[in-house]
Amino acid sequence: MTRRLGLLLAALLLAAGLRADEPRRPNILFVLVDDLGWGDFSCFGNTEAKTPHIDRLAAEGLAFDQFYVNSPICSPSRCALLTGQYPQRWRITSYLSHRADNSRRGLAQWLDPQAPSLGRTLQAAGFATGHFGKWHLGGQRDVADAPAITRYGFDTSLTNFEGMGPKLLPLTRTPDVPEFKKIWADAERLGGPVTWLDRAKITTGYADAALRFIDEATAQRKPFFINLWPDDVHSPYFPPLEKWSPGKHRLYLSVLEAMDRQLGRILDRIRTDVALRDNTIVVVCSDNGPEPGAGQAGPFRGNKTQLFEGGIRSPLIVWAPGLMPKDRVGRRNDTSVFAGIDLAPSLAALAGAQPPEGTKLDGEDLSATLLGKSEASHSAPLCWSRPPDRKTWPPALPDPAPDLAIRTGDWKLLCEYDGTKPHLYDLKRDPGETMNLVDREPAVVQRLTQALLAWHRAMPADRGPELGTATTKR
Repeated sequence: MTRRLGLLLAALLLAAGLRADEPRRPNILFVLVDDLGWGDFSCFGNTEAKTPHIDRLAAEGLAFDQFYVNSPICSPSRCALLTGQYPQRWRITSYLSHRADNSRRGLAQWLDPQAPSLGRTLQAAGFATGHFGKWHLGGQRDVADAPAITRYGFDTSLTNFEGMGPKLLPLTRTPDVPEFKKIWADAERLGGPVTWLDRAKITTGYADAALRFIDEATAQRKPFFINLWPDDVHSPYFPPLEKWSPGKHRLYLSVLEAMDRQLGRILDRIRTDVALRDNTIVVVCSDNGPEPGAGQAGPFRGNKTQLFEGGIRSPLIVWAPGLMPKDRVGRRNDTSVFAGIDLAPSLAALAGAQPPEGTKLDGEDLSATLLGKSEASHSAPLCWSRPPDRKTWPPALPDPAPDLAIRTGDWKLLCEYDGTKPHLYDLKRDPGETMNLVDREPAVVQRLTQALLAWHRAMPADRGPELGTATTKR
């Protein structure tokens, strides 16, 4: 009887395209929230809003306190997450905008399709791949000749006004003007079909598309990789009318709670589906810190566009209870220091996939860390450069910001492009970056400054030095 059951199991595995000795490849759902602060999920300390669906993922998975994204602004952060490389390599160092504005700032018009792509790596390994939500890596405003999202290794896509291909576009209303109005209507020329939807329900639209994609992949017996990258919680804020509260911060909190509810359907589907629960990895993080006056960065200094911790440190939750040691489920990792560039090689490793031969990534395989089997960190220093057009961001952030930053161990240094005006912080003792130790640690300052300037010189240049000087003079 045992042998007959074994033969039956082998036959079923063969029908599914697997050998009996081949481990099942995990499904991956990557949720990237837009402009979310480190302290905005209630499981990361928010006492003003509740995010129960996300919180439950943390309770059943792992939360990471020292995870970074590789830019304090959207497009370059997304580039790093997709490619596993510093976005500076692809001349995407600020948000992609109009063609002339991109050129003015020294940016590419779109991500080169030759760049490494986690989507392409997993597609080549036999995964069904889908992107649902914001893209912002090419195809926006007057840049109408950018590659389609499917060129980057996605079988299908559904995006917003900042990407090429089928899209959801928002209908907005307020208590004072309850009739729906179209915004971003000119994005219809960037690909279709176009569906107009209540802005307060856009995340539901992306989640519904992802659910249909899961059904199709499951029917085809294929593992899936899904980018679920909602517009939320980016401004302008349009929560459901019944949840409307005056004031920027209150509107933001209402949108945050609405997003959590809308994500709940797909998260519950995976959590409660026996076929998915024990073999799916869900990753949740932000693309950068919060917009000033909206979200909150917890105990950290700084906001979106800045290289202080509040602009680049992101909450990270990894849910994979069927793949994690039981004694690590529900824990917090406050030890491991790593970044967005590490997610692509780590998720590829967990999927049993390899990037094309000869591809050199800046990120490292920290798959054991993601699953709670290790507390390893990114071994090399982590480096950042500010968006070239964000030396200041008045009126919210009128003071000139540092140009470059580096973290190695517990040390973090920020400085100008030429190494002047250094800030040095011991993040273990001073995570809020309140005590500049430059005068106490001159040897550390010299060592880190040299390493940071060498990294910056090795990257393609944008027009940050020129634009920063012009901004400061004003």
